[in-house]
Amino acid sequence: MISEQPKALLIAQVGHELSAHQTYMGITLHFERESLKGWAKFFRDQATEEAGHAWKIITFLIDNDVEFSLPQIGGTPTTYGSARDAVLTALTSEQRVTAQFEALANAARDAKDNRTLQFVQWFIEEQVEEERTMTALLDVIDSGINLFQAEALLEGIGE
Repeated sequence: MISEQPKALLIAQVGHELSAHQTYMGITLHFERESLKGWAKFFRDQATEEAGHAWKIITFLIDNDVEFSLPQIGGTPTTYGSARDAVLTALTSEQRVTAQFEALANAARDAKDNRTLQFVQWFIEEQVEEERTMTALLDVIDSGINLFQAEALLEGIGE
């Protein structure tokens, strides 16, 4: 059985993952408008991954007989001052999600809720990759390379 505090944090995390999905969709739209189709596809794929993370948590809650309402999420920007601003927004979002999962793991540990603690470990490991990917994208942008030429590099980032 999932303890009360981890349960509440898991439900909230569904909203955080859907919000991250929406953030990535907003970044996708920004790059689409800039005719940077490769960058747009990269962030669209990230958005899909975030929706998958939300579904993974939802499935865990369902499998553990937790009834809940989906958390509301707000709007998100679809334009940014620069590609760097867009990617920095993504990195900041990932860092926030990492902190949320760490808080969730700590709550599960404190509640001796090993089921939730084990479940959350996968997400913590995933966050290392997510932050590394966004940092690598910032490095690409900061290198000064033409963003259209950089599209060829995007497939190797995050692997």
